[in-house]
Amino acid sequence: HSNFVRADERPNVLLIITDDQNDYLSEASGVTVHTPHLDRLRAEAITFSRAYCASPVCGPSRASLFSGLYPHHTGAYLNGADPWRKSSQLKAAETLPELFRRSGYFAWGMGKLFHAKLPESRAAKQWDNNAKANGGFGPFGDAQHQFAGKFFSVQEWDKPDEEFPDVKSANDAIEFLNGYESDKPFFMVYGLWRPHTPFTAPRRFFDSYDPDRISFPPPGYAKDDLEDVPPGGHHLAAIFGNRWTGFGDSNPDAWRRIMHGYLACTSFADWNIGRVIEALDNSRHADETIVIVTSDNGFHIGEKHHFGKSTLWEKSANVPLAIRLPGNRGGGRSCNEAVGLIDLYPTLVSRCGLAAPPQRLDGHDLSPLLDDHDATWTNPAITTYGEGRFSLRSGPWRYVRYPDGTEELYDHR
Repeated sequence: HSNFVRADERPNVLLIITDDQNDYLSEASGVTVHTPHLDRLRAEAITFSRAYCASPVCGPSRASLFSGLYPHHTGAYLNGADPWRKSSQLKAAETLPELFRRSGYFAWGMGKLFHAKLPESRAAKQWDNNAKANGGFGPFGDAQHQFAGKFFSVQEWDKPDEEFPDVKSANDAIEFLNGYESDKPFFMVYGLWRPHTPFTAPRRFFDSYDPDRISFPPPGYAKDDLEDVPPGGHHLAAIFGNRWTGFGDSNPDAWRRIMHGYLACTSFADWNIGRVIEALDNSRHADETIVIVTSDNGFHIGEKHHFGKSTLWEKSANVPLAIRLPGNRGGGRSCNEAVGLIDLYPTLVSRCGLAAPPQRLDGHDLSPLLDDHDATWTNPAITTYGEGRFSLRSGPWRYVRYPDGTEELYDHR
Protein backbone atom coordinates (compact mmCIF):
# COMPACT_ATOMS: atom_id res chain seq x y z
CA HIS A 1 0.00 0.00 0.00
CA SER A 2 2.83 2.40 0.90
CA ASN A 3 4.25 2.07 -2.60
CA PHE A 4 1.54 4.25 -4.07
CA VAL A 5 1.03 6.85 -1.31
CA ARG A 6 2.49 10.02 -2.82
CA ALA A 7 4.37 12.29 -0.43
CA ASP A 8 1.94 15.15 -1.04
CA GLU A 9 -1.07 12.90 -0.35
CA ARG A 10 0.03 11.40 2.96
CA PRO A 11 -2.73 11.60 5.56
CA ASN A 12 -2.41 13.07 9.02
CA VAL A 13 -2.97 10.72 11.95
CA LEU A 14 -4.80 11.39 15.22
CA LEU A 15 -4.25 8.45 17.60
CA ILE A 16 -6.20 8.60 20.88
CA ILE A 17 -5.39 6.08 23.63
CA THR A 18 -7.52 5.70 26.75
CA ASP A 19 -6.46 3.70 29.80
CA ASP A 20 -8.23 0.58 31.17
CA GLN A 21 -11.34 0.83 29.02
CA ASN A 22 -13.86 -2.02 28.93
CA ASP A 23 -15.34 -2.29 25.43
CA TYR A 24 -18.56 -4.02 26.56
CA LEU A 25 -19.41 -1.88 29.54
CA SER A 26 -23.14 -1.53 28.79
CA GLU A 27 -23.54 -5.31 28.67
CA ALA A 28 -21.21 -5.85 31.61
CA SER A 29 -22.76 -3.31 34.01
CA GLY A 30 -26.44 -3.67 33.17
CA VAL A 31 -26.83 0.06 32.46
CA THR A 32 -26.46 2.06 29.26
CA VAL A 33 -23.08 3.77 29.17
CA HIS A 34 -23.19 7.39 28.02
CA THR A 35 -20.51 7.71 25.32
CA PRO A 36 -22.17 9.93 22.69
CA HIS A 37 -18.89 11.00 21.08
CA LEU A 38 -17.56 7.45 20.69
CA ASP A 39 -20.99 6.42 19.39
CA ARG A 40 -20.79 9.14 16.74
CA LEU A 41 -17.24 8.12 15.83
CA ARG A 42 -18.29 4.49 15.38
CA ALA A 43 -20.95 5.62 12.90
CA GLU A 44 -18.15 7.23 10.83
CA ALA A 45 -15.41 4.65 11.41
CA ILE A 46 -14.66 0.96 10.94
CA THR A 47 -15.04 -0.64 14.37
CA PHE A 48 -13.11 -3.75 15.39
CA SER A 49 -15.18 -5.61 17.98
CA ARG A 50 -12.42 -8.17 18.54
CA ALA A 51 -9.31 -6.07 19.01
CA TYR A 52 -6.76 -7.20 21.59
CA CYS A 53 -3.75 -5.79 23.42
CA ALA A 54 -0.39 -7.55 23.38
CA SER A 55 -0.14 -7.25 27.17
CA PRO A 56 -2.95 -6.61 29.67
CA VAL A 57 -1.10 -3.79 31.49
CA CYS A 58 -0.12 -0.23 30.54
CA GLY A 59 3.66 -0.14 30.09
CA PRO A 60 4.22 -3.34 28.09
CA SER A 61 1.09 -2.76 25.99
CA ARG A 62 2.30 0.70 24.99
CA ALA A 63 5.87 -0.52 24.39
CA SER A 64 4.39 -3.06 21.98
CA LEU A 65 2.08 -0.55 20.25
CA PHE A 66 4.84 2.05 19.78
CA SER A 67 7.47 -0.50 18.63
CA GLY A 68 5.39 -3.00 16.66
CA LEU A 69 7.05 -5.82 18.65
CA TYR A 70 5.43 -8.43 20.89
CA PRO A 71 6.48 -8.66 24.57
CA HIS A 72 7.73 -12.21 23.98
CA HIS A 73 10.23 -10.79 21.48
CA THR A 74 11.43 -7.91 23.69
CA GLY A 75 11.16 -9.34 27.22
CA ALA A 76 9.00 -6.34 28.23
CA TYR A 77 6.25 -8.39 29.88
CA LEU A 78 5.20 -6.57 33.06
CA ASN A 79 4.71 -3.08 34.44
CA GLY A 80 8.00 -1.93 35.93
CA ALA A 81 10.01 -3.82 33.29
CA ASP A 82 11.74 -0.52 32.29
CA PRO A 83 11.34 -1.65 28.66
CA TRP A 84 12.99 1.18 26.71
CA ARG A 85 16.14 1.25 28.84
CA LYS A 86 16.64 -2.49 29.41
CA SER A 87 15.41 -4.36 26.33
CA SER A 88 18.07 -4.57 23.62
CA GLN A 89 15.32 -5.16 21.05
CA LEU A 90 13.47 -1.99 22.04
CA LYS A 91 16.71 -0.01 22.14
CA ALA A 92 17.28 -1.01 18.50
CA ALA A 93 13.67 -0.49 17.38
CA GLU A 94 12.32 2.76 15.96
CA THR A 95 9.29 4.10 17.82
CA LEU A 96 6.27 5.30 15.86
CA PRO A 97 6.97 8.99 16.59
CA GLU A 98 10.62 8.53 15.60
CA LEU A 99 9.59 6.89 12.33
CA PHE A 100 6.95 9.52 11.54
CA ARG A 101 9.49 12.29 12.15
CA ARG A 102 12.11 10.57 9.97
CA SER A 103 9.45 10.24 7.27
CA GLY A 104 8.74 13.99 7.23
CA TYR A 105 5.84 14.26 9.69
CA PHE A 106 5.39 16.67 12.60
CA ALA A 107 5.00 14.47 15.71
CA TRP A 108 2.81 15.84 18.50
CA GLY A 109 2.21 13.99 21.78
CA MET A 110 0.48 14.86 25.04
CA GLY A 111 -0.81 13.08 28.14
CA LYS A 112 -0.19 9.45 29.03
CA LEU A 113 2.00 8.13 26.19
CA PHE A 114 4.71 5.51 26.82
CA HIS A 115 4.08 5.21 30.60
CA ALA A 116 7.72 4.16 30.90
CA LYS A 117 10.89 6.20 30.83
CA LEU A 118 13.04 6.39 27.73
CA PRO A 119 16.77 7.15 27.94
CA GLU A 120 17.06 10.92 28.32
CA SER A 121 18.73 11.44 24.95
CA ARG A 122 16.06 9.37 23.23
CA ALA A 123 13.10 10.96 25.04
CA ALA A 124 14.05 14.30 23.48
CA LYS A 125 13.79 12.82 19.97
CA GLN A 126 10.21 11.51 20.19
CA TRP A 127 8.10 14.61 19.66
CA ASP A 128 8.34 17.97 17.92
CA ASN A 129 6.21 19.64 20.60
CA ASN A 130 6.89 19.91 24.31
CA ALA A 131 5.13 16.64 25.12
CA LYS A 132 4.25 16.17 28.78
CA ALA A 133 2.00 14.03 30.93
CA ASN A 134 0.10 17.13 32.17
CA GLY A 135 -0.07 15.51 35.59
CA GLY A 136 -0.47 11.88 36.62
CA PHE A 137 -3.39 9.71 37.68
CA GLY A 138 -4.87 12.34 40.01
CA PRO A 139 -6.76 14.12 41.32
CA PHE A 140 -7.28 11.44 43.95
CA GLY A 141 -10.27 11.00 46.23
CA ASP A 142 -9.84 12.24 49.80
CA ALA A 143 -9.58 9.87 52.79
CA GLN A 144 -13.37 9.59 53.21
CA HIS A 145 -13.76 8.41 49.59
CA GLN A 146 -11.02 5.76 49.54
CA PHE A 147 -11.89 2.06 49.51
CA ALA A 148 -8.30 0.81 49.57
CA GLY A 149 -5.76 3.61 49.33
CA LYS A 150 -5.84 6.70 47.15
CA PHE A 151 -5.82 4.81 43.84
CA PHE A 152 -8.96 2.84 44.68
CA SER A 153 -11.09 5.88 45.46
CA VAL A 154 -14.39 7.22 44.11
CA GLN A 155 -15.34 10.90 44.35
CA GLU A 156 -17.39 13.50 42.51
CA TRP A 157 -15.22 16.49 41.63
CA ASP A 158 -16.60 19.99 42.19
CA LYS A 159 -13.44 21.95 41.42
CA PRO A 160 -12.47 23.15 37.90
CA ASP A 161 -12.26 20.55 35.12
CA GLU A 162 -8.75 21.84 34.38
CA GLU A 163 -7.43 20.06 37.47
CA PHE A 164 -7.55 16.84 35.41
CA PRO A 165 -4.58 16.08 33.12
CA ASP A 166 -6.94 14.77 30.39
CA VAL A 167 -8.63 18.17 30.19
CA LYS A 168 -5.30 20.03 30.02
CA SER A 169 -4.09 17.69 27.26
CA ALA A 170 -7.33 18.03 25.31
CA ASN A 171 -7.04 21.81 25.55
CA ASP A 172 -3.49 21.59 24.18
CA ALA A 173 -4.65 19.31 21.34
CA ILE A 174 -7.46 21.70 20.42
CA GLU A 175 -5.03 24.63 20.41
CA PHE A 176 -2.64 22.69 18.15
CA LEU A 177 -5.37 21.70 15.68
CA ASN A 178 -6.72 25.24 15.53
CA GLY A 179 -3.31 26.73 14.82
CA TYR A 180 -1.41 24.17 12.71
CA GLU A 181 -0.62 25.70 9.30
CA SER A 182 2.47 23.77 8.16
CA ASP A 183 2.57 21.82 4.90
CA LYS A 184 4.01 18.87 6.84
CA PRO A 185 1.45 16.17 7.71
CA PHE A 186 1.15 15.52 11.43
CA PHE A 187 1.11 12.47 13.70
CA MET A 188 -0.80 13.29 16.90
CA VAL A 189 -1.09 11.07 19.98
CA TYR A 190 -3.48 12.16 22.73
CA GLY A 191 -3.12 9.84 25.73
CA LEU A 192 -5.82 9.89 28.41
CA TRP A 193 -5.38 8.78 32.02
CA ARG A 194 -9.08 7.93 32.39
CA PRO A 195 -11.06 5.77 32.89
CA HIS A 196 -8.16 4.33 34.97
CA THR A 197 -8.46 4.63 38.76
CA PRO A 198 -8.87 6.75 40.83
CA PHE A 199 -12.52 7.04 39.86
CA THR A 200 -12.67 10.81 40.21
CA ALA A 201 -14.48 12.88 37.58
CA PRO A 202 -16.49 16.11 37.41
CA ARG A 203 -19.80 15.65 39.24
CA ARG A 204 -21.93 16.00 36.10
CA PHE A 205 -20.64 12.66 34.81
CA PHE A 206 -21.71 10.94 38.04
CA ASP A 207 -25.10 12.65 37.84
CA SER A 208 -25.82 11.05 34.46
CA TYR A 209 -26.13 7.58 36.11
CA ASP A 210 -28.49 6.09 38.67
CA PRO A 211 -26.33 3.73 40.75
CA ASP A 212 -29.39 1.80 41.88
CA ARG A 213 -29.79 0.54 38.31
CA ILE A 214 -26.30 -1.01 38.18
CA SER A 215 -26.66 -4.80 38.09
CA PHE A 216 -25.44 -6.91 40.97
CA PRO A 217 -23.91 -9.33 40.49
CA PRO A 218 -22.72 -8.11 37.08
CA PRO A 219 -24.21 -10.01 34.11
CA GLY A 220 -20.87 -11.70 33.33
CA TYR A 221 -20.40 -13.10 36.83
CA ALA A 222 -20.84 -16.79 37.61
CA LYS A 223 -20.40 -18.09 41.16
CA ASP A 224 -18.67 -21.28 40.02
CA ASP A 225 -16.57 -19.61 37.32
CA LEU A 226 -13.19 -20.48 38.84
CA GLU A 227 -13.96 -24.09 39.78
CA ASP A 228 -12.44 -25.55 36.61
CA VAL A 229 -9.63 -22.99 36.30
CA PRO A 230 -6.01 -24.09 37.01
CA PRO A 231 -3.91 -22.48 39.78
CA GLY A 232 -2.35 -19.99 37.34
CA GLY A 233 -5.78 -18.54 36.64
CA HIS A 234 -6.63 -18.34 40.36
CA HIS A 235 -3.37 -16.44 40.92
CA LEU A 236 -4.23 -13.83 38.28
CA ALA A 237 -7.85 -13.53 39.46
CA ALA A 238 -6.55 -12.56 42.92
CA ILE A 239 -3.69 -10.35 41.73
CA PHE A 240 -5.34 -7.18 43.11
CA GLY A 241 -6.08 -8.70 46.52
CA ASN A 242 -9.61 -8.19 47.81
CA ARG A 243 -11.03 -5.88 45.13
CA TRP A 244 -13.74 -8.39 44.27
CA THR A 245 -14.05 -10.42 47.49
CA GLY A 246 -14.03 -7.29 49.67
CA PHE A 247 -15.93 -4.79 47.55
CA GLY A 248 -17.87 -6.98 45.15
CA ASP A 249 -19.03 -10.43 46.09
CA SER A 250 -19.84 -9.60 49.71
CA ASN A 251 -20.65 -5.90 49.42
CA PRO A 252 -23.16 -4.85 46.74
CA ASP A 253 -23.31 -1.24 48.00
CA ALA A 254 -19.55 -0.81 47.65
CA TRP A 255 -19.69 -2.48 44.26
CA ARG A 256 -22.33 -0.12 42.92
CA ARG A 257 -20.36 2.87 44.20
CA ILE A 258 -17.15 1.69 42.53
CA MET A 259 -18.96 0.87 39.29
CA HIS A 260 -20.64 4.29 39.41
CA GLY A 261 -17.15 5.82 39.45
CA TYR A 262 -15.93 3.69 36.55
CA LEU A 263 -18.98 4.61 34.48
CA ALA A 264 -18.54 8.31 35.27
CA CYS A 265 -14.85 8.17 34.30
CA THR A 266 -15.70 6.40 31.04
CA SER A 267 -18.16 9.16 30.14
CA PHE A 268 -15.62 11.79 31.20
CA ALA A 269 -13.05 10.23 28.84
CA ASP A 270 -15.66 10.22 26.06
CA TRP A 271 -16.30 13.94 26.59
CA ASN A 272 -12.60 14.77 26.26
CA ILE A 273 -12.23 12.58 23.16
CA GLY A 274 -15.24 14.32 21.63
CA ARG A 275 -13.74 17.75 22.21
CA VAL A 276 -10.54 16.82 20.36
CA ILE A 277 -12.29 15.13 17.42
CA GLU A 278 -14.69 18.07 17.14
CA ALA A 279 -11.72 20.44 16.93
CA LEU A 280 -10.25 18.28 14.17
CA ASP A 281 -13.56 18.21 12.31
CA ASN A 282 -13.83 22.00 12.52
CA SER A 283 -10.30 22.45 11.19
CA ARG A 284 -8.99 22.36 7.63
CA HIS A 285 -7.36 18.99 8.39
CA ALA A 286 -10.56 16.96 8.82
CA ASP A 287 -10.74 15.39 5.37
CA GLU A 288 -7.12 14.27 5.28
CA THR A 289 -6.74 12.69 8.72
CA ILE A 290 -6.94 9.07 9.91
CA VAL A 291 -8.50 8.94 13.40
CA ILE A 292 -7.79 5.94 15.63
CA VAL A 293 -9.32 5.51 19.09
CA THR A 294 -8.31 2.59 21.30
CA SER A 295 -7.22 1.69 24.85
CA ASP A 296 -4.04 0.10 26.20
CA ASN A 297 -5.86 -2.87 27.78
CA GLY A 298 -9.28 -4.15 28.73
CA PHE A 299 -10.92 -4.42 32.15
CA HIS A 300 -12.88 -7.00 34.15
CA ILE A 301 -15.81 -5.82 36.24
CA GLY A 302 -16.55 -9.00 38.15
CA GLU A 303 -16.16 -11.64 35.45
CA LYS A 304 -13.94 -14.45 36.74
CA HIS A 305 -14.28 -12.93 40.25
CA HIS A 306 -11.91 -10.17 39.19
CA PHE A 307 -11.96 -6.38 39.03
CA GLY A 308 -9.29 -4.85 36.82
CA LYS A 309 -6.82 -6.11 34.23
CA SER A 310 -3.69 -8.33 34.42
CA THR A 311 -5.31 -11.61 33.36
CA LEU A 312 -5.15 -13.63 30.14
CA TRP A 313 -8.92 -13.85 29.79
CA GLU A 314 -11.08 -12.08 27.24
CA LYS A 315 -11.98 -9.04 29.34
CA SER A 316 -8.36 -8.04 30.07
CA ALA A 317 -7.30 -8.51 26.47
CA ASN A 318 -10.21 -6.99 24.55
CA VAL A 319 -9.91 -3.27 23.79
CA PRO A 320 -12.03 -0.79 21.86
CA LEU A 321 -10.68 0.02 18.40
CA ALA A 322 -12.25 2.37 15.86
CA ILE A 323 -10.43 3.60 12.74
CA ARG A 324 -11.93 6.49 10.80
CA LEU A 325 -10.47 6.86 7.32
CA PRO A 326 -10.37 10.15 5.40
CA GLY A 327 -13.77 10.82 3.89
CA ASN A 328 -15.28 8.38 6.44
CA ARG A 329 -14.75 5.56 3.93
CA GLY A 330 -16.41 2.38 5.18
CA GLY A 331 -17.92 4.31 8.07
CA GLY A 332 -20.38 2.45 10.26
CA ARG A 333 -18.98 -0.97 9.37
CA SER A 334 -18.01 -3.47 12.07
CA CYS A 335 -15.27 -6.05 11.62
CA ASN A 336 -15.33 -9.18 13.80
CA GLU A 337 -11.91 -10.59 12.92
CA ALA A 338 -9.39 -10.96 15.76
CA VAL A 339 -6.84 -8.16 15.38
CA GLY A 340 -4.24 -6.68 17.71
CA LEU A 341 -2.86 -3.31 18.69
CA ILE A 342 0.36 -4.87 17.35
CA ASP A 343 -1.18 -4.37 13.89
CA LEU A 344 -1.42 -0.57 14.15
CA TYR A 345 2.30 0.05 13.46
CA PRO A 346 2.43 -1.80 10.09
CA THR A 347 -0.96 -0.34 9.15
CA LEU A 348 0.31 3.21 9.66
CA VAL A 349 3.52 2.44 7.74
CA SER A 350 1.31 1.33 4.85
CA ARG A 351 -1.40 4.01 4.93
CA CYS A 352 1.04 6.90 5.45
CA GLY A 353 3.84 5.81 3.10
CA LEU A 354 6.43 5.79 5.89
CA ALA A 355 10.04 4.67 5.53
CA ALA A 356 10.78 1.08 6.54
CA PRO A 357 11.72 0.77 10.24
CA PRO A 358 14.85 -1.20 11.17
CA GLN A 359 12.94 -3.82 13.20
CA ARG A 360 10.95 -6.67 11.65
CA LEU A 361 7.38 -5.86 12.67
CA ASP A 362 5.34 -8.57 14.41
CA GLY A 363 1.91 -7.32 13.35
CA HIS A 364 0.04 -7.30 10.06
CA ASP A 365 -1.23 -4.40 7.96
CA LEU A 366 -4.96 -4.03 8.57
CA SER A 367 -5.50 -2.44 5.14
CA PRO A 368 -7.25 -5.53 3.67
CA LEU A 369 -9.86 -5.32 6.45
CA LEU A 370 -10.15 -1.54 6.08
CA ASP A 371 -10.63 -1.71 2.32
CA ASP A 372 -12.66 -4.90 1.85
CA HIS A 373 -15.58 -6.07 3.94
CA ASP A 374 -14.96 -9.72 2.98
CA ALA A 375 -11.17 -9.88 3.23
CA THR A 376 -9.69 -13.14 4.57
CA TRP A 377 -7.85 -12.78 7.87
CA THR A 378 -6.15 -15.75 9.52
CA ASN A 379 -3.85 -14.10 12.09
CA PRO A 380 -4.52 -14.85 15.76
CA ALA A 381 -4.34 -12.09 18.39
CA ILE A 382 -1.69 -12.94 21.01
CA THR A 383 -1.66 -11.57 24.56
CA THR A 384 1.13 -12.35 27.04
CA TYR A 385 1.53 -11.52 30.72
CA GLY A 386 4.88 -12.78 31.97
CA GLU A 387 7.26 -15.28 30.47
CA GLY A 388 5.58 -18.52 29.40
CA ARG A 389 2.14 -17.13 30.27
CA PHE A 390 0.11 -16.36 27.17
CA SER A 391 -3.23 -16.53 25.44
CA LEU A 392 -4.45 -16.19 21.89
CA ARG A 393 -7.77 -15.42 20.28
CA SER A 394 -8.67 -16.89 16.89
CA GLY A 395 -12.23 -16.90 15.59
CA PRO A 396 -14.51 -17.80 18.52
CA TRP A 397 -11.69 -19.46 20.45
CA ARG A 398 -9.49 -18.21 23.29
CA TYR A 399 -6.64 -20.49 24.33
CA VAL A 400 -4.71 -19.83 27.56
CA ARG A 401 -1.50 -21.50 28.71
CA TYR A 402 0.32 -21.05 32.02
CA PRO A 403 4.04 -21.65 32.70
CA ASP A 404 3.34 -25.01 34.39
CA GLY A 405 1.76 -26.28 31.16
CA THR A 406 -1.87 -26.09 32.36
CA GLU A 407 -4.32 -24.82 29.77
CA GLU A 408 -7.78 -23.35 29.23
CA LEU A 409 -9.85 -23.25 26.05
CA TYR A 410 -12.96 -21.10 25.63
CA ASP A 411 -15.56 -21.09 22.89
CA HIS A 412 -16.94 -17.54 23.05
CA ARG A 413 -20.03 -18.46 21.14
